[in-house]
Amino acid sequence: MPTARDLDARLHALVGGLPHSPADRWLRRLTHAADHGRLWLAIGGLLALRRGSLRRGALRGLGSLAISSTVVNAVLKTLFRRRRPDLIVLRAERLLRRSPTSSSFPSGHSASAAAFVTGMAMESLPVGAALAPLGLAVGYSRVHVGVHYPGDVVAGFAVGAGVAAATQHWWRVRPTEPARVRPASHAPALPGGEGLAVAVNPRSGPDDYDPAADIARLLPRAQVFETTEEAGVDELLRTAAREGARALGVAGGDGSVAAAAAVALEHGLPLAVIPAGTLNHFARDVGLLAPQDAIDAVLAGEGVSVDVAEVNGTPFLNTSSIGAYPEMVRRRDRLSGTLGKWLALSVAAAQVLRTGTPVELDVDGRRLRVWILFVGNGAYTPRGLAPAWRPRLEDGVLDVQYLRADLRFGRTRAVLSTLLGVSERSRSYGGFQARELTVVSRSGPQRVAYDGEMGAPATEFRFRKRATLTVYCCRGS
Repeated sequence: MPTARDLDARLHALVGGLPHSPADRWLRRLTHAADHGRLWLAIGGLLALRRGSLRRGALRGLGSLAISSTVVNAVLKTLFRRRRPDLIVLRAERLLRRSPTSSSFPSGHSASAAAFVTGMAMESLPVGAALAPLGLAVGYSRVHVGVHYPGDVVAGFAVGAGVAAATQHWWRVRPTEPARVRPASHAPALPGGEGLAVAVNPRSGPDDYDPAADIARLLPRAQVFETTEEAGVDELLRTAAREGARALGVAGGDGSVAAAAAVALEHGLPLAVIPAGTLNHFARDVGLLAPQDAIDAVLAGEGVSVDVAEVNGTPFLNTSSIGAYPEMVRRRDRLSGTLGKWLALSVAAAQVLRTGTPVELDVDGRRLRVWILFVGNGAYTPRGLAPAWRPRLEDGVLDVQYLRADLRFGRTRAVLSTLLGVSERSRSYGGFQARELTVVSRSGPQRVAYDGEMGAPATEFRFRKRATLTVYCCRGS
């Protein structure tokens, strides 16, 4: 009975015996283009110029490529030391100018191709699927030019795909399904946007996008106001509510959305959240990925009900924090475009904790010395120092997480646990959930941050779930 090695040799000989064709030249060029990952570096560089899933996919793919290349060349090839196939029987038009001398098993080109394509597909399945034939062609080209057995290529594909899948441990892929919510009945259909007052923050989001013009075109009967230094989101919407608006809307980032939510709660009106900021955390959790999603819901009269939390009477929709967290997030977001979120968070944590000062807090009567106290409106995931999204927006809980400063080498532990993706299991990390929370500062007045905004300094902070908010959103049947 033939062994796997025998079958591998037979397949290699079968490919080597194929007649001459124009494909020989193109496959030789393709395998050369993929040397040292150059092909994938070029594609990744182009995709990284785009925002959103394309940039995240490029970063995940290139990071996976770097790791898989190291694993294959520094570890696996050294362990297995398989000889390269015999090139004597191969036609001259297929031969490479310089044949590789390293171990044949596994194929580094195939590992790099699978790592990049899999990483890309994890963030953008259509783009990953479009690149998959190119990745397969790179793997096959290694057999066609005679430098690898088919088994080497299959093993390389497995290693690269496995490394890319393992990046979930450090950098979780955001789920495509929106968070769970409650259905809402108080979201009237507004034909043409009649009765809707929308406050637009022109300083939010990309510079090349004008949400005010877009809203006026799609909702011609709506009142559209742009914020100024004299009149912010809350002032504009509060005036509109007093003048009889049936619903309120906001186009801007998370801070603008939180300000609009406060007015909507105050007047008992539904809120249309038009994502026009840079990150749009709340809108994405609800399931509003583009302005058209909110506009469709306004026209159809469909809405959902979500939790709203508050700190010292000020409502927030996403997170609130005391300590170094706001600065850490600001630096992470600035670096993530070039480093990726996981590495950017590690660098930001190192920068902030190096110069930061811990604070002494009484948290529901428990004395804690912390670098950061994080309070989420609903339970965030993944757990640890880098919470990113919420599976539910109606769970009724506050998510309390903190980074301890009372441990020896606490800063070093925090940065290392973040870098290794194990902050949830580190002693430097703590967390629990509650419905109400009282925090008293023993280090003097502290400023509290909420949804990207900063509150006035205080020594006592009371967190609780305030109410529910009706948000325009179509969630399907």
